[in-house]
Amino acid sequence: MKKLDKLIIKTFVGPFIATFFVTLFVLIMQFVWKYIDDLVGKGLDTPVIVELLVYTSASLVPLAMPLAVLLSSIMTFGNLGESFELVAIKSAGISLLRFIRPLFFLSAIIGTGAFLFANYIIPIANLRAKSLLYDITQSKPAFNIKQGVFYSDIPGYVIKVAKKDPDNKTIHQVMIYDRSPNSGSNDEKLILAEKGTMELSPDKRYLNFTLENGWRFEERDGSRSGRSGNELIRLGFKTYIKPFDLKALAFDRLPLDAFASNQQMLNIRQLDEGIDSLRGIDSSYIRTVHAYVTTRYPFYKWKDTGWLATAPPLKVDSFWKVVPEKSQRYVLERVESNLRETETSLTTSAKDYTDNRSKIALFKVEWQRKFSLAAACIVLFLIGAPLGSIIRKGGLGTPLVFAVIFFVIFNIFFMLGEKMARKDVMASWSGMWLANIALLPIAAFLVYKAMNDSNLFNKEAYFRAFNTVKKYIQKRRSQHEIST
Repeated sequence: MKKLDKLIIKTFVGPFIATFFVTLFVLIMQFVWKYIDDLVGKGLDTPVIVELLVYTSASLVPLAMPLAVLLSSIMTFGNLGESFELVAIKSAGISLLRFIRPLFFLSAIIGTGAFLFANYIIPIANLRAKSLLYDITQSKPAFNIKQGVFYSDIPGYVIKVAKKDPDNKTIHQVMIYDRSPNSGSNDEKLILAEKGTMELSPDKRYLNFTLENGWRFEERDGSRSGRSGNELIRLGFKTYIKPFDLKALAFDRLPLDAFASNQQMLNIRQLDEGIDSLRGIDSSYIRTVHAYVTTRYPFYKWKDTGWLATAPPLKVDSFWKVVPEKSQRYVLERVESNLRETETSLTTSAKDYTDNRSKIALFKVEWQRKFSLAAACIVLFLIGAPLGSIIRKGGLGTPLVFAVIFFVIFNIFFMLGEKMARKDVMASWSGMWLANIALLPIAAFLVYKAMNDSNLFNKEAYFRAFNTVKKYIQKRRSQHEIST
């Protein structure tokens, strides 16, 4: 490795690391903004939130890598062009392709690392992130009683507090409507109290209401005591302690095996095995069709198509002459029953077959994703390197604008191709590689322009071209006026 190669690699590594973490942070914030309603108000511990963000950030690494390569390559070559180092290198007889060669290999190494990360790390991260996110979204909000509002998140209870003191413990005008399972199938209880306090137990599993000066109403089914109608019992109290079990509000973790079969949780080998097993299921649908259609309703091929034109017309009346009149209704019912059974079986098989093909498409899409995102690092580098040498602007301003534009284009084609591949409109490989295929001609065009010192983004060149066209139009107009 020559000193020039070491120089360009050192110049590239710093911006790449910085832009990678900035890009990853932006993608994580996008995730948090998307699920902010599911995260707020659940009483989650800090380790749980940190765990979710760590697993989510790991799953976003393959998407952050291409954008970081694109932005850092534009910044690197923009800085070199702005300081006229590129001019000095070209004047020394070193071509642009030779100059970007070490970074091309480095981008290939980054792409390979992104593939290995996507194949071995991301399935585990996705499994834990999806499982944890599902547990969070399914958990109920933390216990928070507001004054003047009915609270019903505890199963079997409805609680209303007219007023809460600033200490958040003392409550006034308390009403508790009890329909919990342990109160009986038809029993209803109502507790009214002038004031009280609410405190969590040391293990935070129970919420204890200590009520003062109130009444306890209970309506019971009179049939249990041999009486007709219902019984209303009223009990007064000076102090009454009512515990509430908060188990329903607790954050529970489901086993990871519940999500292990999803295609996003599998590596290449597991995806191949899954695709093979799903393809093997198709044979069962073929056997079902054969059992319900081919064996019951054989369709014979005509020996000669001309025979069909000369064949005598089918006479339905002759059929009824063969079948006795008393058996005709039975025959019709059997035919209708057989046709209905066949239709039901074929409809179910067709739906299962469609679902199976959709699942195969999802597996293929995930298989291609691991390779296409890795290859995107190389494609976007081939766009960023010549683009930076053409615009000759360093820093974060202009490079960031161009990086965002090309990454938006990449993302649009990537999502469009993925959607069409999932719907089986396009083949899985063409859909998932659509973004790379669309950007590759742009990369070739920019490399060609950069090698020929193009003024592609020079506003003076466009101004001169505009003046040339303007003078030509004026000249043609003057010649037309003279001729007329």
